[in-house]
Amino acid sequence: MASRRLTINPEAALYVNDAFLAHYNKPARARLRGLARNPAIPAGLLRRLVDEQLREIGSTLTFHKKWTDEQFEAVASSPDRKVREMLAQAVHVMPEQRARLVEDPEPGVLRALVEGPDYLLTWTWTPQPTLPVWAYERLLERNPEFELILADSPWLPQDLRARLYPAGSSPAPDEPPLDREQAEARACDDNEWTRVAAATDPRLPGDLVARLAVDPSPEVRLAVSMRPELNEQQRAAIDYHVGPDDRVRPARWATDTRDPRVQRRCVFSAHIGLRRSVACNRHLTPDLVAVLATDDDFAVRLMLCENNPHVDSDTVLDTYLEATTMTRGRLLHPPRFPRTGLARLAGSPDPQARALVVLDPDAAPELIERISHDAHPVVRQWTADDPRLSSGRVLELFDDPSTGEAAAANPHLPVPVMRRILDVAAPLADDPAEGRAAVYLGRWSPDQLPPEED
Repeated sequence: MASRRLTINPEAALYVNDAFLAHYNKPARARLRGLARNPAIPAGLLRRLVDEQLREIGSTLTFHKKWTDEQFEAVASSPDRKVREMLAQAVHVMPEQRARLVEDPEPGVLRALVEGPDYLLTWTWTPQPTLPVWAYERLLERNPEFELILADSPWLPQDLRARLYPAGSSPAPDEPPLDREQAEARACDDNEWTRVAAATDPRLPGDLVARLAVDPSPEVRLAVSMRPELNEQQRAAIDYHVGPDDRVRPARWATDTRDPRVQRRCVFSAHIGLRRSVACNRHLTPDLVAVLATDDDFAVRLMLCENNPHVDSDTVLDTYLEATTMTRGRLLHPPRFPRTGLARLAGSPDPQARALVVLDPDAAPELIERISHDAHPVVRQWTADDPRLSSGRVLELFDDPSTGEAAAANPHLPVPVMRRILDVAAPLADDPAEGRAAVYLGRWSPDQLPPEED
């Protein structure tokens, strides 16, 4: 069967066959996903959606925009353990609501509560506790082994963390020194990645570091070039390469250091990898943040915006508009990205910029209504779920296949239309997809992409 490649952006290529693409984008199916995010869906209807179409809405349910107590209770009473696990890790559930699951009989639901929402969300905002303290204490009563999971949890309340893990109670043991035989075995291993690990090991003797600095593998040489003890001349003497589109694993010593001298050395280094690494450091002083915000390397600016809350909003906006990464939407979350004033972008020639107008809480309903008629589908899609739209315009967007999913998430969508979405979708259970999707991460040139299938 012929397949076609749908390019999302230069950072990812989604390969699908035509049958799968038609399956995923079928209006009845897309509107179900939108309805799962609708904050105004009646509780009974939400339960029906979950009972009848869980396969279709999948993880979309975890991004339901705002949970009323009635909606939460309707879904929490589902006999399906998977539904309750998803609810335990839903992003916008309030802590007191989530805590109602602490007596759940299923261990998987309890573990989901302890783990909390997707850990990657901590890149977006400062994590806030997802459960009240008493709920964490009850979970630990039910299963003391949960303490091992909570040790690495970004969601744990700080006062409880201080009680469970007092400073110095379990210091990480220092790694024992490598003896000569161990060091040589790692530095001379046939496996490239074993040598990469050796190249980053601070315990490696200097003569073996020098040997790895001329290793045949560019990955090994790059790892050596990012060692903390090297000066700029020593780094420059190593044959390493970091291109604009190359992925570099950040050096932990640069991402974690609070020493302003070490930070400054990395910020002003000629080594792109070190500048990218220190851009992930959340303890940089404002003057160093300002230097990295004008770095010639886009990845430095992107990583800075992703990790540092003190980057000015104009830099974050410019970086977002320039970004082609799948995760760039994380840059738009407050407080890193103040939204007031984005209405000024309504006249921008860039549709990606015009779409941001809907994030401005002060944008007038008349402006939202106007840009919902934008010639570019991306702008219309961003606008379609905005509650400032009139009910009539929501229905118009709902009837447009290109905006139907987003319009189904609009709180002004009439309840009878919500019911119709479920009625129309009933036959989807007998509509299996052909083929599957595969995401290829990285920047792929046409000659590097896997061949299309026949």
